[in-house]
Amino acid sequence: MKTKLLLGVIATVLAVAVIVLTTKTKPLEPLRELDGGPMGIERVAMVIGAPIPYEAASTDGTPLWVQIDLGASFPVEAVKLYPYFQDLAGPGAHSHNFPIRFRIDAADNEAFDNSCTVVDQTTRDLIAYPLEIKTYRLPEPVQARYVRLTVHQPHHFELWRFEVISGGRDIAEDKTLSDSKSGYLGQHALLRPPRPAGENVWFDHPEQVTSRRSWKPVKAPLQIPRNGVTVGGLFRQTFDRNIQYLLNSFSVHDMAYTFLERSGREKGRFESPARTWFTIGLGGAIAGRFLMGAGNSLRWEQDEELRSRIDELVDIIEECATPEGYIYGYPERVTLQGQNNAYSRSWLSQGLVDAGIAGNPKAWPLLRRGSDWFNASPYLPEMLMRVPIGNQGIIANSRTYLDTDIGVPADIQVIQRYFQLNYWLEQLARRDPAAIWQYQYERVHSYLIVALNAYMDMYMATGHQYYLDAMLGAWDILHENFTHIGGAISVIESYSFPPRQFPPKSHHLRVETGELCGNVFWAVFNEQLRVLCPDDGEKYVAEIEKSIYNIGIANQNDKGDIRYHACPIGKKDKSERTGTCCEGQGTRFYGMLPEFIYKISGDGLYVDLFNESSIAWEQDGKKLSLHQHSDFPLDPDVKLHFDLEAPVQSKIRIRVPSWAASDMDILVNGEKAASGKPGTYVTLDREWNGHDAISFTLPMGFRLTKYEGVTEDFAGKETYAMEYGPLLMGLVSNDVKDGVLKLPFAAGRLTANLKPVAGKPLHFSIAGAGRGDEYVPYYEIDDDVPFTCYPFFDSTFKE
Repeated sequence: MKTKLLLGVIATVLAVAVIVLTTKTKPLEPLRELDGGPMGIERVAMVIGAPIPYEAASTDGTPLWVQIDLGASFPVEAVKLYPYFQDLAGPGAHSHNFPIRFRIDAADNEAFDNSCTVVDQTTRDLIAYPLEIKTYRLPEPVQARYVRLTVHQPHHFELWRFEVISGGRDIAEDKTLSDSKSGYLGQHALLRPPRPAGENVWFDHPEQVTSRRSWKPVKAPLQIPRNGVTVGGLFRQTFDRNIQYLLNSFSVHDMAYTFLERSGREKGRFESPARTWFTIGLGGAIAGRFLMGAGNSLRWEQDEELRSRIDELVDIIEECATPEGYIYGYPERVTLQGQNNAYSRSWLSQGLVDAGIAGNPKAWPLLRRGSDWFNASPYLPEMLMRVPIGNQGIIANSRTYLDTDIGVPADIQVIQRYFQLNYWLEQLARRDPAAIWQYQYERVHSYLIVALNAYMDMYMATGHQYYLDAMLGAWDILHENFTHIGGAISVIESYSFPPRQFPPKSHHLRVETGELCGNVFWAVFNEQLRVLCPDDGEKYVAEIEKSIYNIGIANQNDKGDIRYHACPIGKKDKSERTGTCCEGQGTRFYGMLPEFIYKISGDGLYVDLFNESSIAWEQDGKKLSLHQHSDFPLDPDVKLHFDLEAPVQSKIRIRVPSWAASDMDILVNGEKAASGKPGTYVTLDREWNGHDAISFTLPMGFRLTKYEGVTEDFAGKETYAMEYGPLLMGLVSNDVKDGVLKLPFAAGRLTANLKPVAGKPLHFSIAGAGRGDEYVPYYEIDDDVPFTCYPFFDSTFKE
């Protein structure tokens, strides 16, 4: 993999000095000073929210110490202390809890007899501004096995890393630690190996930039419809509820509030009671949320109120833009603070992409102005390492390049230079699960998947094989290790270090996993692979289908409000209308639903999902229209018929889902034309007339899967989840206590004990269970209803 990466990089070290990124504005200039501090000093790469490797506190003012045992005596040359910083406002970032009065001693015995003082900072405060790694060198090497840091002030201190240098290298790596609070700590994160791309916040690798001339853009064999699809049934219900959510959540004024504030215009009062970190702290994010949701919805049908609000909002953002092209909803001076650059910027950028696709004429030119500012921004070298989940921001550039007609090569080249972690791409290509659950530059997070969306775009833009190799590896890692039964992503924000909270196949039930954001990114990732790899298409569509039913629709209530997590036991999350990340990605997802049903090929059409719908498309210059009549998942019968002006030769490919309980017969005009095995597509290649009809019955069936995760009161027990077709089923019962319910029979008896409930499709009563207990589709379960998707069974049950 390293060879492939090097072959893909054409800029040599000699050429680095003259690389100039292609852009419609000026090339990247030498970095200037910001906020009164010099750029580029040796600062530790740490962000708010990432786990602190070491912290200690004294309640009575007694000095604290932490000590390294090197295991043997070495000639110690220097000691390095790495601060954990908490203030991300500028280059003068500082650690509130870095030691300011302390001493470091080295000795050859644990009693510290005849010790040598490396540094004594006990009589005056250390000036810890600007924040930087502190290196303390001895005049001459000192033979020592133990190195101790004793801290007098502050009484609560924090460290990111502790190194002991001998022979020019860190000899403390993977050694053991002790401290005054707990005694022996053993191997510890404070002494971990160095991170693959270094410890500093500065990331600038012009040698990774590839020339536009070397790119071979990839054209996917299949096309995602951008319009021309109408829906009914369950998708229609979800789609309509989402429009009501968009219209009833935030006013245009509130969505524009932070833009008005940043530009110094009259902003008035924020009207919504939901004045939260999501709405105010992430400047511009709720505007991006609305533009993503409304923009995707307007692709399929007109809604005058949605369109009016998009137009008004885009107008205000344009009015608030600076002459230099700065368009974002937070002041430029706080670009490196919090999640502004990554989260807020990417949401607004994607919202403008979607608004432009929906027909707003100003969205894309405005986006181009903002992207040109960004591509020449002096903050770029610190945007990956310095801000939380910095790599999520690259989706703004990749979508600007690939999903609009205003993209320029700099959109891609900036990602390559300032964001591309080659070691991570190699790790993903090797299918190493640690790439996800032990990601080195942030806490583990489902937002890593949005970076995969961007790297898929990078492959489509450049044709560089190493991007695709990494993404195929990433899919295998996530699918095999980090998806719950039913499809929910089983990793979410983690604060432990190490070990992380979510090792492979841990599948926690009592930790709030199943974040809607993660499954939206997962569905998009699967769609990207689906159009690129038609031969493997069914496995990708199966993941999209589960994400739609078991997480997407399941996380919307009957008023259109959106839940954060898809909780599998106990009670569902409360639905919200406060601008959360899952609301933003959820509303986008619901607006996208029509595009997942069909895919267009050069010679016909793929029918991927089953829902009442119609599609109009062109093939060889001829207009075709297909109508799908389906009440799935309530009814497994599906019928397709054509609306054609003249006979047309076309290949219609029908998906036989991998969850099908048997082979599936397909009829044309009432006569059997083909039969398909689960997990395949059946191709009907013929000349079609306007009266032709295709029909089939989806072979629904129950499947039980044993829980194999680590949740203590479930692990190793007779605990099973049940699916019916693609649907995760939940057992609703007033007897569920803290997510636990035990059924008085063996798991093998369950399906025989299920009885359909009259008048309630997909509801099943259970013989031998409590009165009123029912299995129902998880997506139907509402707030405050006790349920479990993981009941216990009695393994001692005898017939």
